[in-house]
Amino acid sequence: MKLLLASQSPRRKELLTSLGFEFEVVKIDCEEIVPEHIKVEESAAYLSDLKANAFRSLEKDEVLLTADTVVAIDHQFLGKPSDEKEAKQMLQLLSGKTHQVYTGITIKTSDKTITQTDVADVELDEITDDETKYYIKNYRPFDKAGSYGIQEWLGMAKIKKITGSYYTIMGLPTHLVYKILKEI
Repeated sequence: MKLLLASQSPRRKELLTSLGFEFEVVKIDCEEIVPEHIKVEESAAYLSDLKANAFRSLEKDEVLLTADTVVAIDHQFLGKPSDEKEAKQMLQLLSGKTHQVYTGITIKTSDKTITQTDVADVELDEITDDETKYYIKNYRPFDKAGSYGIQEWLGMAKIKKITGSYYTIMGLPTHLVYKILKEI
């Protein structure tokens, strides 16, 4: 079996390696737009499946893994911030509240496709303006849904409680990936 990881995320590469899988990183170019009729809680799976279907046909011995992570609060989708202002707005919205992190995965072979989503609830402590500025300046969270990475300073300093998988929040529900890949 030749595993193909369709992700440029260093975190996903690290997690898949830590699970003991050998893989090749591939690139998929597709426009990641979620139609308005898709519910927030379904959007990570939708995007993961969209990426998998945009990839070329697979050979018999190939397995493709795609993933997407979505942060939501009060059913509002928080994508990747485009600039410092948007990152600050997102962090202020999350400050002192509980939000959801959905990570969808799609594992595709030449004859089947499995798409699943895992969700984790994350409760954050209050984040001051100075802390927001510090985090944005030092960690530049512009490639992260919801403007933060759990493995960085904000996650260490401000997460009060997690209900669900830490790795789902990090961007890859490792327990699901491992189970499905072992079955294949």
